[in-house]
Amino acid sequence: MSARRDAREWAETVHRYADRNGLTYEPVGGINPKDGPVALCVGGTNRLTGQLAEGFWGACCDADEREVGGFFSKAVLPGALLAKAHMPDLAKVVPAFNVESIEGHERVTQRLAHKVEFESIDFNRRFQATVPREYDALQLRELFSPGFLAWATTMTGEVDFGVNDRQLWFLWQLRERSEAELTEALRNAGQLFERLQGEMEESGVHTYRPGPWHAGLEPFP
Repeated sequence: MSARRDAREWAETVHRYADRNGLTYEPVGGINPKDGPVALCVGGTNRLTGQLAEGFWGACCDADEREVGGFFSKAVLPGALLAKAHMPDLAKVVPAFNVESIEGHERVTQRLAHKVEFESIDFNRRFQATVPREYDALQLRELFSPGFLAWATTMTGEVDFGVNDRQLWFLWQLRERSEAELTEALRNAGQLFERLQGEMEESGVHTYRPGPWHAGLEPFP
């Protein structure tokens, strides 16, 4: 099968998912109208926007793209999926952090970041967490409860997640390009969103109820 056919079939798969789930599909994600909320996954290929999974509003697109195929059948194919949601409430607690999977490859801690260790040995074995040096690592330790750390280690596949620019991001490494894989990726992203909201509520932090504002479709109420 040619790379071009693979790319076309993947785009059709994502488009079908959008049609079945009431999402907006765009071959390439654009920006929102002037004075509107900030769009997510701008410029991302095969962008979906809306309620990506039950209770999870945001946008997703192809990621870790690479050119494959021969001279007459070259195409760009994704190696991962990137999902994002606006979460200004979470960003007030921890302005920025990265949690990167150690599975499948070695990670190198950024020179300008603090590495964060947790009390969960299993979590530390699977993930490497960092925060920029200008932020307090204790904030992230306090946000992640033992229950959250235990749940995070149950996520299947290779995943990274974090907060940047007041947005929650979730990266899922694709094992195959199929609707089942897309569904599983977005389900896990939705569970992460729900878990983090629960962590903040338990800590007494105000959270917005899930809605289109998390996807940049409406201003926050």
